[in-house]
Amino acid sequence: MFKFLMICAIVGLAAAFPGVPVVDEVDGVISRSEDIRPDGFDSKLETSNGINDQRSGDEHGNIKGSFSWISSDGEHIQISYVADENGYQPSGAVLPTPPPIPVEIQRALEWIAKNPSVEH
Repeated sequence: MFKFLMICAIVGLAAAFPGVPVVDEVDGVISRSEDIRPDGFDSKLETSNGINDQRSGDEHGNIKGSFSWISSDGEHIQISYVADENGYQPSGAVLPTPPPIPVEIQRALEWIAKNPSVEH
């Protein structure tokens, strides 16, 4: 009788927890690696739902990297960046860009540069 109960319990557990894991937004799989050295570092993060982050830095505090994800409408979004003495400088197709300077304004700026004001 005891053996029969044990076999039923094992079969019940096997049915309740199948061998193939289910991955969803909450219980995603994460892969992470880091290499920290005296002259800098390298870091990489990947998740099963399409989020990626990788960066590297040097001993002067300069960092280059990128991160990406899949948006809710299925678009692959990627941002690359540099962070150094000039600040944080991101680039990517999804980032807004300023409109071009109108020709008239550009000519006026060039004229002002060629003809500085003289103070009396």
